[in-house]
Amino acid sequence: MKSFNIFILTAVFCLINMKGIVAQNTQTQLNQVELMKQFTGTWKSELAERTTYISENKPFGTGMACNVQILSNGVFIDSVKQLYGYDKRTDKYIIAELIQSSSVLQLSSAWFTSEHTGKLFMANPDGDTIKFDFEFKTPDVITQIAQLDNKITLELTYYRVKK
Repeated sequence: MKSFNIFILTAVFCLINMKGIVAQNTQTQLNQVELMKQFTGTWKSELAERTTYISENKPFGTGMACNVQILSNGVFIDSVKQLYGYDKRTDKYIIAELIQSSSVLQLSSAWFTSEHTGKLFMANPDGDTIKFDFEFKTPDVITQIAQLDNKITLELTYYRVKK
C-alpha cells in the first residue's frame, strides 16, 4: 500500500508539472532590422507605359528614409517621402508616407515573413486596406503584388539601379 501511495503521489506531481513542459520550437525568429537592409540602395520600376518610379532608400537608425520620384516621359510628375521605423513591440516596421501632390499622411506596416518574402498593409483615408506581398527574387530584383478587396490590382517588378 505504501508503494502504491508513492506511485500516486509521483504521478500527481508529474501531472502538475507537465503544464510547464513545452516542446522545443525550432523556428527561429526573423531579424526584421537586418532583413530590411535588403531594400537599401536605388530601385526602379515601370508603373505604366513611360511612367517610372525611382526610390532611393538610405538606412536611418534601425529604419530607413526613402525619397521617391515619379517620372512620366522623363519629366518629373510627383515625389514621395517615406520614413520606416522599426517597432520592437510588434516586430514590424511602421511607415509614414507623404506624397507631394496630396495632403494625406499615409501610414502602413511592413514585415518579413521569410528571408526573402514579406507583407505590407496600407490603410487609406477612405477606409480601404491595400495589401502588398513582396519577394526578393534575387538581391537585385523584387516583385510586388498589390491587392484591394482580395483582388490583385497591380503587379510590379523593381530592379536595383547599379551605379
